[in-house]
Amino acid sequence: MELDIPNGKVLKKNYVGKDLAKYDSLLVLSHFKGHAMGGYGGALKQLSIGCASSAGKTLIHTAGATDDQTKLWDNLPEQDRFLEAMADAASSVVDYFKGNAVYINVMKNISIDCDCDGNASAPCMQDIGILASLDPVAVDQACLDLVYNSTDSGKDKLINRIESLHGVHTIEAAYDLGVGNREYELVDLDK
Repeated sequence: MELDIPNGKVLKKNYVGKDLAKYDSLLVLSHFKGHAMGGYGGALKQLSIGCASSAGKTLIHTAGATDDQTKLWDNLPEQDRFLEAMADAASSVVDYFKGNAVYINVMKNISIDCDCDGNASAPCMQDIGILASLDPVAVDQACLDLVYNSTDSGKDKLINRIESLHGVHTIEAAYDLGVGNREYELVDLDK
């Protein structure tokens, strides 16, 4: 299924799985952790790469150069363009569901690598908890802030992964597109 992105910084269209049309709401459940391409993975990555079809994943990873998987590795873009393409794709899914979505980021077994990595590093930080929001930008920003403000000595590995790939730029780009807000209030339900 093709979704338009009229205000996209990099992409003007996104290809998602056709079965998304069967639903009028969305629950995005993400394992928050590092990622070898995006710096980190959370709600915005799930909205973009997670909802994308094969052609959509290729379009995002090549920042719009191609949707042909056989040409992906010959068309890898500059890092910020890739992150902006992820934000564009995420915005199309958010727009499609028109506020009928909930985002949950699970901050447990936090590694510098994604679960999709066949040889992922062991967790580098203690579990932090589970965050939920109606705003994918806010929930990802809150997770990053919790990592940066943690006293866990293992956070340096994750921060290095995030910063080496300019991971925060996905949040910046999504905010600029109006996907959500970087300001939030943490409400602790454990107390």
